[in-house]
Amino acid sequence: MTFDTDVLIIGGGPAGLAAAIAARRHGLSVVVAEGNHGPIDKACGEGLMPDSRAAAAEIGIQIPKSLGFAFRGIRFHGAERSVDSSFPEGHGLGVRRTALHQVLIETAVRAGADLRWNTPVKGIDGHAVQLKGSSVRARWIVGADGSSSRVRVWAGLGKTVRNSRRFAYRRHFAVAPWTDCMEIYWADGCQTYVTPVSADEVCVAVISRVPGLRLDHALARFPLLQPRLQAAAPSSRERGAVTATMRLRQVARGHVALIGDASGSVDAITGEGLCLAFRQAASLADAMAEGSLAAYQRIHPRLATRPNMMAEMMLLLDRSSWLRARALHALASEPSLFRRLLAMHVGELSLPAFAGVSAQLGWRLIAG
Repeated sequence: MTFDTDVLIIGGGPAGLAAAIAARRHGLSVVVAEGNHGPIDKACGEGLMPDSRAAAAEIGIQIPKSLGFAFRGIRFHGAERSVDSSFPEGHGLGVRRTALHQVLIETAVRAGADLRWNTPVKGIDGHAVQLKGSSVRARWIVGADGSSSRVRVWAGLGKTVRNSRRFAYRRHFAVAPWTDCMEIYWADGCQTYVTPVSADEVCVAVISRVPGLRLDHALARFPLLQPRLQAAAPSSRERGAVTATMRLRQVARGHVALIGDASGSVDAITGEGLCLAFRQAASLADAMAEGSLAAYQRIHPRLATRPNMMAEMMLLLDRSSWLRARALHALASEPSLFRRLLAMHVGELSLPAFAGVSAQLGWRLIAG
């Protein structure tokens, strides 16, 4: 069978571009079809953890510190106390979504990927992908078209193990960062994230289970944060998005694979979506180069093990104000606990070691 390209990727967001870059490192020819024109904005917390930057570098994506604002760690703010810790290695980086997407576009172009903007995909038929005005035959087809993936449906990969949703709204404010951490403010039923993205701008995102809880109304729930933003002018319009916890039974079938949110997702509370996409891209490219997607199907759920564990733990705090207060008290009383939890969050602590930390935290919750 004759093919027009080795790989055709449907979706030109970060996951699709990461897949293109990783595939080109194996010498595979790549076409990316995207219905919009880049760079594309999307509501997200805009904080890259150290493991995200490392995962990007492993597939040849360099995200320079000058692109955004470096932060040393994470700070939690509760109703009665705050606690913070630094990352065990390196630093995080707050980066505007459009700036990050532009870096990925430029990296993909340099790598030799054929990016086709304003090119919606109509469907797939075997190895043929129906584009706007043409058809392309590809050895491998990759669905990187987000949480509402049409490729997932076309390929018969839509069966989920679990699916739950929360709702996010994001806006930028023209104000100098007041912290060297990415901050998470906790209230009943919602969290607000503050990520410094430049010397004079912060990204603010609220996540809740309530579809209509916009930033303006949510800020009243955060008395520590609201005064800092009262005099700050918004520097972007508010954008909304759905953040899902979704696990699929299967992410590959025959010559079709899914990546990024199309392949399942963890709640945005972890900030690990991009890291997952970068790691998936590396594994998918290896599998395509070897001639079978079986290895990608095997490794895909393992890549999400740690982010899913952290999401479950943090969502427990979202559901219970009592547990949240006890946990913040325990972390403030014993800072090494938060330090090790953060190490686990960014992949610097093994799962067996994490089990010990969890047991210690559980004891502190009981003992008070």
